[in-house]
Amino acid sequence: MSFIHEEDLSVADTEVFAIIQNEFERQSTHLEMIASENFTSPAVMEAMGSIFTNKYAEGYPNKRYYGGCQFADQVEQLAKDRLCKIFGCDYANVQPHSGSQANGAVYAALLQAGDKILGMDLRHGGHLTHGAKPSFSGKNYHSFTYGVEADGRMDYEKIAQIAEIVKPKIIVCGASAYTREIDFKKFRTIAERVGAILFADIAHIAGLVAAGEHMNPFPYADVVTSTTHKTLRGPRGGVIMTNNEEIAKKIDSAIFPGIQGGPLVHVIAAKAVAFGEVLHPSWKEYAKAVKSNAKLLGEIMNQRGFQLISGGTDNHMILISLMDKEFSGEEASVALENAGITVNKNSIPSDPRPASSTSGIRIGSAALTTLGMKEKEFTLIAHRISDVLDDIQNIPLQMEIKAELETLLKGFRVYNYATY
Repeated sequence: MSFIHEEDLSVADTEVFAIIQNEFERQSTHLEMIASENFTSPAVMEAMGSIFTNKYAEGYPNKRYYGGCQFADQVEQLAKDRLCKIFGCDYANVQPHSGSQANGAVYAALLQAGDKILGMDLRHGGHLTHGAKPSFSGKNYHSFTYGVEADGRMDYEKIAQIAEIVKPKIIVCGASAYTREIDFKKFRTIAERVGAILFADIAHIAGLVAAGEHMNPFPYADVVTSTTHKTLRGPRGGVIMTNNEEIAKKIDSAIFPGIQGGPLVHVIAAKAVAFGEVLHPSWKEYAKAVKSNAKLLGEIMNQRGFQLISGGTDNHMILISLMDKEFSGEEASVALENAGITVNKNSIPSDPRPASSTSGIRIGSAALTTLGMKEKEFTLIAHRISDVLDDIQNIPLQMEIKAELETLLKGFRVYNYATY
């Protein structure tokens, strides 16, 4: 007698099924505009829920510590090969469970505790793992920061001056809330001036880089990490890439056995599927649309009187300052969610408010572009976001807009419920 319950989820666990059903309804009735979110394809989710869930495969292709790994080897190698083809690099590790773990592995491979790192200030658009004090990156290493200027852009010469003073072992370039193109070539020059390793974290912009819609960190960076969701539109996870054979060996050891045990083979299979989608010719069209939609969103909101950090965008997101408003980013986020628009509160440069409330909101275009929304829809959305923020206490207006946007979304469903 088998001890596995063979009923589908709706019968096997009604509580979990009901929660998932509610999340499906939420995603189907709200505009997903968080810049770090996207909609994966049903094929990606099918691979992630596949039989590979059952397989333990410590080690790397053809170097496993368990038997029965021949097909795990094949799918991991396929993911590695596809990722290298996308970014034009020689080596890839597709095992990190997240972007943060990918970044942690880079530090573990290339630094000693207490070594100096120089990364973008969290409040200026950086990421927790780029040296923020609450993060392991700020606790285990001696971290220093650079930021943006009054115009919301990086001043590369000023960053070079900071690097000259700090003399870091690693310079981290990459951001979670920076709306302009990052010049990796200039960062390379800075790194060479101070003898630092250049580490590029392209978690947010990877899908744009893959399409040639943002500068590629190769050949400038020594090591590159990314998440596989966000603009890459894959499962939640991380990857590490390099062209340096010595660094590659250190990275492999840092991931396993350094900070992870057995890889999530089912997630690696889903990564392979997503990378295959990125290699499709239609990806370039998608990435162009992501950028043009974000640009239009920013232009209209600016015309409606909202201040954009850096004055606009070169990528998939806009960052709106609420410093001239009487409400916080938290209050704006709640009001917009009431209206069926999901964004996130976000700190802005020199933000006087704490991270729990913030003086800004971050809005992304990638997920709605995946649904097929174009100029017409983004024009409407920009005005509706502005309408909510112009009259933030008007609950009836929020409900009216929510109903309008639910009707809009009926024409842009990416999943049928049976395939969510």
